[in-house]
Amino acid sequence: MSRYDLTDLEPLLPNKPRGVPRVDDRRVLNGIFWVLRSGAPWRDLPGRYGPPTTCYNRFVRWRKAGVWDRLMDAITKAHDSKVQMIDTSIVRVHQQGATGKKGDRDHCLGRSRGGLTTKIHALVDAKGRPIKLMLTAGQKSDIASAADLITDLPEGAMLLADKGYDANTLRNAVIERKAWANIPPKVNRKGPICFSPFLYKARNLIERFFNKTKQFRRIATRYDKLAENYLAAVKLVAIRIWLRAYESTS
Repeated sequence: MSRYDLTDLEPLLPNKPRGVPRVDDRRVLNGIFWVLRSGAPWRDLPGRYGPPTTCYNRFVRWRKAGVWDRLMDAITKAHDSKVQMIDTSIVRVHQQGATGKKGDRDHCLGRSRGGLTTKIHALVDAKGRPIKLMLTAGQKSDIASAADLITDLPEGAMLLADKGYDANTLRNAVIERKAWANIPPKVNRKGPICFSPFLYKARNLIERFFNKTKQFRRIATRYDKLAENYLAAVKLVAIRIWLRAYESTS
């Protein structure tokens, strides 16, 4: 077994009881994860995982069918909601990821000092396990997707974020949910706010989450032309992080 191989997701995958037997799901999933981890082009997929076109086509077809989204929703139901954290991470876009067709579709590409970039917005739980993931262009502010990430923030929860999220709009949104925003104040903030530096130390868990995702080279650098495919890849890596967490406690 390769060190890139997966344990068990088959019970959560679509079932096809009739028709021509398809290539084994485990084999295909391991092939997809091999590409995500190694950063290699799909065409360089080792033969033990089957035809590269089979792995790529199933990855895209299941993304379009919402399979990866449903897997993410199902596996994150067990999250610890008492403490949640939001943050972002910038990803460089490879030149082959910047050749998508222009038009109305949002490719989540933006120009910054480092060139073309995409920004991953993440919400994780008290154990650093991902709950929600979103993409924007790299030049978008960190707080741009904060309101969408915390729509399910439960009553009594604590939200941790760095001072880039110190805005009255976000604080008020958290208060409306009867939760508490533990966010350090910006230097230009007027008036005192409630902030605990001790509780804030736990925020390093979301930074660890981003470090884990970027061990997968196709996440650390974006090669996908379509934002939908890149986000699906990030979600698959997030699912793997959850599975590893389950394995460590079993």
